[in-house]
Amino acid sequence: MSAFYDLASLAKPLVTAPLALAFLDLDADRRWALGFHEREAPLTVRQLLSHRSGLPPWRPFTGEPVAAQLRRPVPEHALLRPATPGLATYSDLNYRLLAELLAAETGLPFAKLGAASGLSPVPWRKAPIGVPDGPDATAWTLATDLPLPPRHPGLPQDANARAGMEGHAGFGASAPQLETALARWVAAGWPGRMAAGTAEGEHGARWGLGLQVLMSGTGRFGQLLSKLPPGPFLHVLEDDAEAAPPPAPFLDPDPGLPSGWWFHLGYTGPALFYRPADRACLALLIHRRGPAGELLDMEALRRRRWQVLSAWILGRA
Repeated sequence: MSAFYDLASLAKPLVTAPLALAFLDLDADRRWALGFHEREAPLTVRQLLSHRSGLPPWRPFTGEPVAAQLRRPVPEHALLRPATPGLATYSDLNYRLLAELLAAETGLPFAKLGAASGLSPVPWRKAPIGVPDGPDATAWTLATDLPLPPRHPGLPQDANARAGMEGHAGFGASAPQLETALARWVAAGWPGRMAAGTAEGEHGARWGLGLQVLMSGTGRFGQLLSKLPPGPFLHVLEDDAEAAPPPAPFLDPDPGLPSGWWFHLGYTGPALFYRPADRACLALLIHRRGPAGELLDMEALRRRRWQVLSAWILGRA
């Protein structure tokens, strides 16, 4: 029987972005609706989808409005830092605000709206493969005096999602379930709408409306996926092994050229790739727990993803 996986931030392109594209005006100014009364520039759904809002990467989800949280100073931490001026800065807050707008616009709870994706919303009856707490748990204690939300096997595995943060997490799936949901996602045309336009981002990133351009530089997944021949396909790769992955090619700081693929990654390990030219779709279901039960760092996680992708691509050659 297939394992069950916490999809983490894959909820952004698979749940929140399609709902926003279906129900929300992309260019209406939402400053007042979201409580940003002191903001000078407009705040739009298009900005939120493409991470061009200027919001910082993260704040703890305590139930307080984002605008109110941002008025208070916070200590130095990678998740609590300001956005990089002039560049798209990946932020969970963008999708938290999209969830708020969707609930207000439709009059329906976000979890009910998201259930139409075919993925499983929390609370889950079957616990996903667990991973240890990450940097958000440390940032939580720096940014608020409220206690860190307790773990529960039926809740997502990052601190914000455990506290109920919607829009960026809160959905899980088995491999067969994800494959069915992806088939519907592709057939409805959502990834094609997300892979449109590009906003220049930090570290050479380029964002569309919910998906990111996959570059082909050395050590990047576009380098691997570019080896796949044209032709539509949809496949979910699953690997729940915990052995240490072998080395992957050196990750060149130069991102290289666009590969023709777009993508999104999840904190807990899963990944999603889409090629608009032929509607090819590929997803990885892996987890971020190492052989000693530790949380894999980003390099080790890249190696695990690289191992699963390269083995599958070699098998198709």
